[in-house]
Amino acid sequence: MPQAQPELKKYMEKRLFVQLNGNRKVIGILRGYDVFMNIVLDDAVEEKPDGGKDRLGMVVIRGNSVVMLEALERIGD
Repeated sequence: MPQAQPELKKYMEKRLFVQLNGNRKVIGILRGYDVFMNIVLDDAVEEKPDGGKDRLGMVVIRGNSVVMLEALERIGD
């Protein structure tokens, strides 16, 4: 039986808000993903609980740590 793949193609090159386990929050541009929902974000910024922000640059986030994805730009049909 073929493995299901995440439907993230429509989010490519769009700015995303990503909530991670441990209540971490990252915003960045989706540059890539795989079948395990590991994602690559460019120009990533982590939002700290105290309101501060840390610039991260390009990051790879493991799919099992992603709680939620939200598009911050309009997604075409």
